[in-house]
Amino acid sequence: MSFNSFGQSFRVTTFGESHGPAIGGVVDGCPPGIAFRLEEIQAALDRRRPGQSRFTTQRREPDEVKVLSGVLPGEDGLLTTTGTPVAFLIENVDQRSKDYSAISESYRPGHADYAYDVKYGLRDHRGGGRSSARETAVRVAAGALAMKVLPGVTVRGALVQMGDIHIDRASWNWDEIGNNPFFCPDAQAAARMADYLDGIRKSGSSVGAVIEVVADGVPPGLGAPIYGKLDADLAAAFMSINAVKGVEIGEGFASAALTGEDNADEMRMGNDGKPIFLANHAGGILGGISTGQPVVARFAVKPTSSILTPRKTVTRYGEDAEILTKGRHDPCVGIRAVPVGEAMMACVLADHVLRARAQVAVPPAWPFARPEA
Repeated sequence: MSFNSFGQSFRVTTFGESHGPAIGGVVDGCPPGIAFRLEEIQAALDRRRPGQSRFTTQRREPDEVKVLSGVLPGEDGLLTTTGTPVAFLIENVDQRSKDYSAISESYRPGHADYAYDVKYGLRDHRGGGRSSARETAVRVAAGALAMKVLPGVTVRGALVQMGDIHIDRASWNWDEIGNNPFFCPDAQAAARMADYLDGIRKSGSSVGAVIEVVADGVPPGLGAPIYGKLDADLAAAFMSINAVKGVEIGEGFASAALTGEDNADEMRMGNDGKPIFLANHAGGILGGISTGQPVVARFAVKPTSSILTPRKTVTRYGEDAEILTKGRHDPCVGIRAVPVGEAMMACVLADHVLRARAQVAVPPAWPFARPEA
C-alpha cells in the first residue's frame, strides 16, 4: 500500500494499524533548532484520546507518545530538532480483536471493507487496519510539531453541527470549547447535542458532524496560483481524514447563493500601510494564495459506519447477509476529528511556510511600492 505520506517540505509519513502493536510516523523536513517539550505533543494527543467521555469510544488508549529520533535533549526536558527526520511512536495497548471476528467475512455498509478487499485482495477486519481513525493520532503529534514552525499563528477547531443541531454563531465563544465534550463553541447547542447523542448512543446508531477550523495570524503569500494552491492542499488534507465527505473554504457552497456584490471582500488601506479587508467570504485565500486574513475551512464527517443496527450486506464470497458491528465505537466520530482537523491545518501551513522561503518577493515588487519615476 503506497501513499502513506503527505506534504512536500514538511512531509509526514505514518505507519501502523488499529490493532497492531503500535502506530507511528516520521516528519521529514522539520527545520533544525525548533524547540519543544514532549508534554506539548502529549497535550495535543490527550485532546484526541478515546475514552474521555460517554460520547466517544470506550477503548482505553493512553496514547503515550515517544520521540525516537531527530532531536537533541536539553535541560528541563527541552528537545531541539536537528533537521533530521523526527520519528514518533504510540503503542496500542487496548486492542480487542475478538470483537470483530463475526464480521471477518462480511462487509460493513458505508465502511472501507469492500473497497479494500477489491483493491488488495485482503483486508484487516480488526478495526479496519489502516482505514481506522486510530491512525489520526500520529497526525495530531505531527501537527503539534508543525505549530512550532508557525510562530504567531493560532489554529483552533470547533464542532459547529451535529446531526441537525447547528450552533448559533452569535453565541460563538472560543472559551467554551474546553467546557463541553464536543469542542462546541456554543454552550446551549452543546447541551442539546448531549441529549441528542445520548439517544443515538443508546440506540446503537451514529451521527455525523461538521467541523470548522480557523487559523489566525497566517502571513499573506502562502500558496501558488495553479497546482500548489493553499486551499487545494487544505482540501486534500481534510479529505484524507477518515470519514470526511466534504470540505469548503470560507463561504464554500453558501457562496453559490450570493451575488457578486455580497461575495466581494472589499478593501481599504489601513493606517499601517497595509490593506484591510471588510469581509472574509474567501476564507483568507484568493487565487490559491493566503491574503493575511484568517484562514477558515469546514469539513463534514459522516456517521460512524460500525453500528449495532442490522444492515443488509454481502460476504466476500458473494452471499447475501445481514451484519451488525459489536465492539467500541464513536457514536459521533466527528467529535475527536476536531483536534485532527487542527493538526492537518497546521501541517499544511507549516509545509507552505517552508515552501515560501524560496519564493519571497523583494522590494519594489511588493504591492503599493511605486516604481521610480
